[in-house]
Amino acid sequence: MRQGDDSAFAELFARHRAVVYRYAVHMAGHGAADDIVQEAFLALIRQSSRFDPARGTVQAYLLGIARKHLLKRFEMARISEPIDEESSRLETSAPNPFEDLSRAEIVDRVRAAIVTLPLVFREAIVLCDLNETDYETAAAVMDCPVGTVRSRLHRARALLVSKLNDLRQGHEPPTRQAMVGNGRYRH
Repeated sequence: MRQGDDSAFAELFARHRAVVYRYAVHMAGHGAADDIVQEAFLALIRQSSRFDPARGTVQAYLLGIARKHLLKRFEMARISEPIDEESSRLETSAPNPFEDLSRAEIVDRVRAAIVTLPLVFREAIVLCDLNETDYETAAAVMDCPVGTVRSRLHRARALLVSKLNDLRQGHEPPTRQAMVGNGRYRH
């Protein structure tokens, strides 16, 4: 790719596009995901000499670029977009429409709860659980130690369980602002 081989870039794009896209869509929604993917791969093309295989994988490098673009967007907007409803529908071949509806509702609730997580916890869940990224790659993307990834992931899962339990009991989950104000959440 560095030598201008278009087929090498096409293979690299085909291999890593889905991971970058999933990360972007779960972090910022469908509206921003395509742009983030494009920005990440354009940055790779423009600055291919900055990639150092000794420091990590191509996937981690691309996710790191995507993360920087997302953080810039969040900083500019000061809010994140919710995941749109299309992305939260679970594709299934179950013959019972009630099961389909139930699964879709569960997925909607989980994704809605993920969107309300503070960014550092949401990022850990999206990378490790939804994108199935290993801890070392997630640490490289998040620019933190592996132990921090593990602790953020543990805390994120606990927050999700709490939010989903509140929903099951008929209560609306507390917003991030309420959790900060109550002392239930600390950075």
